[in-house]
Amino acid sequence: MEAIEKANALAVERILTSDPVLIDVMPARDVVPGLKDGMILHAGPPIEWDRMCGPMKGAITGIAVYEGWASDLADAEAKAAAGDFEFHPNHHFDCVGPMTGMTTVSQPMLVVENRTFGNRAYCAINEGLGKVMRFGGNDAEVLDRLRWLRDDFGPALGGAIRHNGGLELKNIIARGLTMGDEMHQRNVACSGLTLRALAPAMAETATDNAVLAKALAFIAGNDQFFLNIAMAMGKSMTDAARGIDGSSIVTSMSRNGTDFGVRVSGTGDQWFVAPVEMPEGLYFPGYSEADANPDMGDSAIVETIGLGGFAMGASPAVAGFVGAGSASDAGNFTRAMGEITAAESPEWTIPAMDYLGVPTGIDIRLVVDTGLAPTINTGIAHRKPGIGQVGAGVVKAPMECFTQALAAFADRMGVS
Repeated sequence: MEAIEKANALAVERILTSDPVLIDVMPARDVVPGLKDGMILHAGPPIEWDRMCGPMKGAITGIAVYEGWASDLADAEAKAAAGDFEFHPNHHFDCVGPMTGMTTVSQPMLVVENRTFGNRAYCAINEGLGKVMRFGGNDAEVLDRLRWLRDDFGPALGGAIRHNGGLELKNIIARGLTMGDEMHQRNVACSGLTLRALAPAMAETATDNAVLAKALAFIAGNDQFFLNIAMAMGKSMTDAARGIDGSSIVTSMSRNGTDFGVRVSGTGDQWFVAPVEMPEGLYFPGYSEADANPDMGDSAIVETIGLGGFAMGASPAVAGFVGAGSASDAGNFTRAMGEITAAESPEWTIPAMDYLGVPTGIDIRLVVDTGLAPTINTGIAHRKPGIGQVGAGVVKAPMECFTQALAAFADRMGVS
């Protein structure tokens, strides 16, 4: 239908003409609309405590102790089960979060503004590697790191960003793609470029050399530091394409470890949900598929803008790391995702693929018609709370989400 093609062209245009800029780091209570004490935002579509997976419950009990809403993990678990906390998806509050995706009032949030359309999106700071809350970690080491991010690192980073007048992100992504990043499992180049851009301002605005040294070392030692920035960027771009009547372009893909959810521009904020799948990949020594939790996180937002699994051709090293085949297979993932998208990005290109633009704008009609589900790069969490990451891999979005979405979309459009 001509109306659908016009609506999709508008949705894709809004994504591609977005101008995302990292403008600040601020406490969530000061920037996230509607967030208040006792509310815990999580990754994925809506879910109740009883249906949550192990790492999600582990992160929730940990964040409750961090916020001072519970005396210890057992107290937090009892309060969560009793309904003392409100649970909501990050996506309902202009936020995103990796893996478990915890967002609460005192956490420092990366603030990305889409200067083309004026909307903002938020994501907590990446905690680093090892045992971390996004993978269900919740012990004293994890909570102490979160407190340091809140009290020292967040204010230092925010001051540097403001001093610089913001950090434009599209050029960093473009350079990262030429340097081997795909912005989901590999963010080494973009993390380094961000450190290079902000380090002088961090030094200029620093009031304590010890805090400065630890902050710079933290970024330098965290290859995934840029992931959370890329997620907030992706959210700001796809939100600009929400609510366009007649558009079949995907605006959100997200998982909570139990369910996978998709939202589509032309059907507004309605979730289309199916059981989440298990990732396939490589495991750290001592772990196997028996230890793994089904896929989770809001990080699939980067795939909706053409990065992650859709840009695998730019990052052949990732193909081997996540168990997706040989380095020479990486381009096949990108070509396949081009079959289910409406456009190629003119700004984000892959040199090794003759400067092919990353495939952008997932069209639910093409997904169902081709039978090709979106490929998502992902980390793998242990199924039990408190343990953390056990591997990395790729996962397919469940086709049922897209068949549900297409049926609802067709009904709205009056198509049988």
